[in-house]
Amino acid sequence: MTTVSTPASARLALHGISKRYASVIANDRIDLKVAAGEIHALLGENGAGKSTLMKIVYGVTQPDEGSIEWEGAPVAIRSPAQARRLGIGMVFQHFSIFETLTVAENIALALNERLPAATLAARIDEVSQRYGLPIDPQRLTHGMSVGERQRVEIVRCLLQSPRLLIMDEPTSVLTPQAVQVLFETLRRLAREGVSILYISHKLDEIRELCDVATILRNGRVSGSAIPREQSNTSLGRMMVGADLKECKLEPRPPGPIRLELTNLSLDTEDPFGTSLRQINLRVRGGQIVGIAGVSGNGQKELLAAISGERLCTQRAAVRLCGQDAARLNPAQRRTLGLRFVPEERLGRGAVPGMHLADNCVLTGASAGLVRHGMVRRRAARAFARATIAEFAVKCDGELAPADSLSGGNLQKFIVGREIRLAPTVMLVAQPTWGVDVGASLLIRQALIELRNAGAAVLVISEDLDELFAICDCLAVLARGRLSDAMPTAGLAAETVGVWMTGEFQGAGAAAGVAGAGV
Repeated sequence: MTTVSTPASARLALHGISKRYASVIANDRIDLKVAAGEIHALLGENGAGKSTLMKIVYGVTQPDEGSIEWEGAPVAIRSPAQARRLGIGMVFQHFSIFETLTVAENIALALNERLPAATLAARIDEVSQRYGLPIDPQRLTHGMSVGERQRVEIVRCLLQSPRLLIMDEPTSVLTPQAVQVLFETLRRLAREGVSILYISHKLDEIRELCDVATILRNGRVSGSAIPREQSNTSLGRMMVGADLKECKLEPRPPGPIRLELTNLSLDTEDPFGTSLRQINLRVRGGQIVGIAGVSGNGQKELLAAISGERLCTQRAAVRLCGQDAARLNPAQRRTLGLRFVPEERLGRGAVPGMHLADNCVLTGASAGLVRHGMVRRRAARAFARATIAEFAVKCDGELAPADSLSGGNLQKFIVGREIRLAPTVMLVAQPTWGVDVGASLLIRQALIELRNAGAAVLVISEDLDELFAICDCLAVLARGRLSDAMPTAGLAAETVGVWMTGEFQGAGAAAGVAGAGV
């Protein structure tokens, strides 16, 4: 491992920072320095302590031990408002947005100055357009997709003109084009003297963007490196302490049709949403089909139509395992073998304040966790323990509240819970959003093994690399329309990028494989 010297004088310096939660040591005597104009990566597995450390810097959490220096002077950061006054801004991995408010109202809450509504709206328009993250200031946030909410968080932070910008997984749901726009913005900010602390599990991004990296493991600093001098493999080894195994997708003949959408059209209930128009798709057993696309192009509506959260008037629009399911509710669709991992972990994938065992009961009642209307506590706890063990979930046992887990560990738990319920059809949205490289490989391999066992798997993701790695076929959703599903072998990422703009009329014929994937 390369050891990188840190500057004697720094914009931000942390000395011996420690933070404990019950029996868990999140941060253990951490030292860190960030210079002016430096893009500094913070790497580590989920649960390594990265987000906790950044919350301490931003004033959300107070350290148990240690001290902080800001521009050479000792400081105690007691609140985010104080951090913003110092010049520290943060884009969180989990969004801090009030869903009943507009974009402008959410942004106004985080600003230390009060601006007239028209002035603020004009600034939001100007900043969002300049940085390639267009958002409507007057739009209500409750109907926004994950990617659109991410834009709000980033623009809100940039409006504060920070001197230190903390970014926790800022590109998890951005398109490749938007990522490059963001990178140019960050480089420009760094040239102007802004310090940037950058957390990401995408090692290609770290190597492309960051000047130096500090690696955390089990709450401690385990080393540092210059990312551009490392490979993804060496960085991954530094993070987890071992070599990572690659996912393997072996060719296999597809089985019978398990999920079929036929001329599915569905008007959105959100005035800012996207209606679905004439969606046709088939997913067979032993097959993973991926759907790519930019957030806000109908992903939310398509997930609702397949999961049963929205019912369709056309009886044959949705078929599960050969049966009409368009008018069946989510519980009825589960009896046909459908399992669902939503993109929002907390609130939809799991109830934050409930412990993991009870969260298993929510979707596993039919798997023997409920009998005669009564919860079988021992069975629920045993099921949760087995999920924790099988999917290497770092937590304080099966009675740990869902919101006590890091984002990646909660994602592993939710995916593991649904896989262990033996789905015939698995619907997964953003399976590895904000998940570290080791956990990403575990989740992806688990989906491949589910496919190998004969399940039909539909993955909706904005991570093209992920879709190409695990999918047999790939389609694109744009403006509420779905392209043909084409074999990923031989399909160029540039072609998919064009389809994401909505230009995919006759895509199957253009690729020379008409009807592939159906």
